[in-house]
Amino acid sequence: MAAVNVSVIIPTLNAAPQLGATLVALGPVDDLVVIDGGSTDRTAEVAKAFGARVIVAPAGRGNQLMAGAAVAYGPWFLFLHADTVLKPGWHAEVEQFAADPGNLTKAAVFRFALDDRSWQADLLERLVSWRVRTFGLPYGDQGLLIHRDFYWSLGGFPPWPLMEDVHLVRRIGRDRLTVLQSAARTSADRWRRDGWIRRSLRNVTCLTLYFLGVPPRILLRLYR
Repeated sequence: MAAVNVSVIIPTLNAAPQLGATLVALGPVDDLVVIDGGSTDRTAEVAKAFGARVIVAPAGRGNQLMAGAAVAYGPWFLFLHADTVLKPGWHAEVEQFAADPGNLTKAAVFRFALDDRSWQADLLERLVSWRVRTFGLPYGDQGLLIHRDFYWSLGGFPPWPLMEDVHLVRRIGRDRLTVLQSAARTSADRWRRDGWIRRSLRNVTCLTLYFLGVPPRILLRLYR
């Protein structure tokens, strides 16, 4: 990416089977930071093969994202999950968003999509779109593009094992959040493995309990 300097920040933990597809879809980027939580597979090797700077941090997405932001070079941060594949066209949208001075105190996410074409996946994609439009609550699997100064002014991600993404987007606020047209395709393995209804209900339950003040470390037990 030539016009806008972006640091792509990806937390990983035993993500070797998924990470390659994520990095292939990214293509060339200015700064690629992979923060590993102690993988025992080939995650670090895969990341380094794509030119990533690999650092190690205590396991937990919040901790890892904090560590990645602390060493990222770019004025813009793009946070991604290791199993999130950006669809073609994302470069141009990111450049257009970042080039607008009015977006220095705003953030952007991608459109949620799953790598599954079942009716359950289609319904879930529609429900996520409604949740984001209505409440301004995207999750981390939609990525997050944000200027570093705005990120730090909000306090960054908290060192939580869960709900760190919800905490930050709530601080951003719905009116300062843009949904890009490009899709971020996420693996549906969790829903296929746990059951579409069971996994979705678990996610909604965790979100509800978070709003009721239940600590993230307790929510993690339920999530797992």
